[in-house]
Amino acid sequence: MTVTNAVTAFAGFMVLLSVVLTVYVSPHFVWLTVFVGANLLQSSFTGFCPAAIFFRKAGCKVA
Repeated sequence: MTVTNAVTAFAGFMVLLSVVLTVYVSPHFVWLTVFVGANLLQSSFTGFCPAAIFFRKAGCKVA
């Protein structure tokens, strides 16, 4: 799996997880969705993504 695919899959998982937590646990978990979205937006402009650094160190291939 490439770093790009891993980051995309992780972001999608986090959004789905936050929706489930918002519905079943607390409405405050919607802030997790906001955080993930804001991180995706800033990484598209700056190129800095903490998740990409993690997945690169975890051994994912760089595309």
